[in-house]
Amino acid sequence: MKQTPSANVLAVIPARGGSKGVPGKNLAPVGGIPLVTRAVRACTGARRVTAVVVSTDDPSIAEVARTAGAEVVLRPQAIAGDTATSEAAVLHAMDAHAAMSGTPADVVLLVQCTSPFITSEEIDGVVAAVTEEGADTAHTVAPFHGFVWRDATDADADAADADATEADASAGTADVPAAAGGVGVNHDKATRPRRQDRPQDLLETGAAYGMRAAGFRAAGHRFFGRTALVRTDPARVLEIDEPADLERARALAPLLDPHAATPTADDVDAVVLDFDGTQTDDRVLIDSDGHEAVTVHRGDGLGIAALRRAGLPVLILSTETNPVVAARARKLQVPVLHGIDRKDLALKQWCEENGIAPERVLYAGNDVNDLPCFGLVGWPVAVAGAHDVVRAAARAVTTAHGGHGAIREIAAWLLGPNLAR
Repeated sequence: MKQTPSANVLAVIPARGGSKGVPGKNLAPVGGIPLVTRAVRACTGARRVTAVVVSTDDPSIAEVARTAGAEVVLRPQAIAGDTATSEAAVLHAMDAHAAMSGTPADVVLLVQCTSPFITSEEIDGVVAAVTEEGADTAHTVAPFHGFVWRDATDADADAADADATEADASAGTADVPAAAGGVGVNHDKATRPRRQDRPQDLLETGAAYGMRAAGFRAAGHRFFGRTALVRTDPARVLEIDEPADLERARALAPLLDPHAATPTADDVDAVVLDFDGTQTDDRVLIDSDGHEAVTVHRGDGLGIAALRRAGLPVLILSTETNPVVAARARKLQVPVLHGIDRKDLALKQWCEENGIAPERVLYAGNDVNDLPCFGLVGWPVAVAGAHDVVRAAARAVTTAHGGHGAIREIAAWLLGPNLAR
């Protein structure tokens, strides 16, 4: 149960719509969850946070943020461009939230969507440093052991030349000029101390910053007064600035996400299944008359029957117009929508007609035409062997391949011991 914080702590998540490095970055899924949703969940899960606000200029981000449980402050264009600072967005959100709630914040947090693996515990640590340990500001850092270098500036080169001249003169080689080259930033390049003999360097992670609200207003920046450093796990430190960063985050999500990778019946109100490659092995047998046949798995049929007995609606959704799809649906006694060009629109309409919230739907697929549906539902699931981009966008991945029991595996996630009943 979430405790009532002793201070009024406002978490602000800046999430504007424009991004040149990674277009649509704040809505990009990592582990099947949009980045802005991941940030909101980390904040709402923190025990010391009173309210969570997403500052955005984008209607799509606003809708996703509200669904995730955040309040939304629409940011004016004057502070929504490439040159706008995060501080400006936070100050605006503080004022807007105070006007809406009637209660000004004592402590304000700046939490970045671009750090997908920040945890609620780390956010609580930042808050505690300010509210309980007397810091004016605090931010997350991670231990760093690397040797940092930079290209020499003119001043660095002059200093290097002077040092080299003195050394060369003592060696009788003063006529040999020194090359500027690189210079050590956090070390003397002439010595290589062991890691345990060096001072511990700490890397700013860029994930979360906490400030006393009054001091932040007066200073206008996030590093005033005494700054506390809140240590985090370096294995979880990743900032998404480039497309390659996003791909690394997606690869790491199954290893680093704190939540269970698979849903239970408490998470899902309906199951929607692609057909080819998800309920089949994606191969088609064609006889001399052009009739098609596919291979399915008996265990999948048992799993679907168990889902139906448990009262979970099941739908088959396919782009193919093929008698075999309809025949399989009839045998399973499951409704089917096939010959669909826009599966996401059909799925959205089906959810509306049946009174089912899309975020409570599990959708299982295997190929790129399933991605629009992945973006609509709360539990996008890829079967083993799915296309790489589909696996990267999924929130969970089965161990079984399509046509080899993947649907029965999903049924086991949802029903557990009840699968056999």
